[in-house]
Amino acid sequence: MAQPIKVERTVTIEKSAEDLYRFWHNLKNLPRFTRHLKSVNVYDDGQSHWVTSAPMGNSVEWDARITEDRPNQVIAWTSVEGADIANSGSVHFQPAPGDRGTEVKVITTYDAPAGVVGDAIAKLFGENPKQQIGDDLARFKMLMETGEIATNEGQPSGRRS
Repeated sequence: MAQPIKVERTVTIEKSAEDLYRFWHNLKNLPRFTRHLKSVNVYDDGQSHWVTSAPMGNSVEWDARITEDRPNQVIAWTSVEGADIANSGSVHFQPAPGDRGTEVKVITTYDAPAGVVGDAIAKLFGENPKQQIGDDLARFKMLMETGEIATNEGQPSGRRS
């Protein structure tokens, strides 16, 4: 049986833990900075339904539930039985050294489709989960610090023809 894949990334954001936690805690905000996440619907029973894009125009869906929720400190979750990809994770908010904002650390663990082989195939399509989470955190930082996410989509490449 394949080992689960664990990804851990941290970014420092010049905002309070309270502001960052409040934004993240509203799970419907996550698609605003998580590029592959299409939607998150939250149900009354505390569960949520997630839809993300996958290689070759496919989608992956799962239901999840919050397993730990400490205001301004940590939010942890796990997928429920029957998820397309079994996963769990947490986001931690702690003061950055030197009063420089908040360190936001995301830890996710998931079982890749078809295990390690599926992960290797996903990487061939440019879907490296470590890179994705790093990029998502960079967009979260931009959104929280400036109110928008800078992009160069639709801009000329600057290359000569």
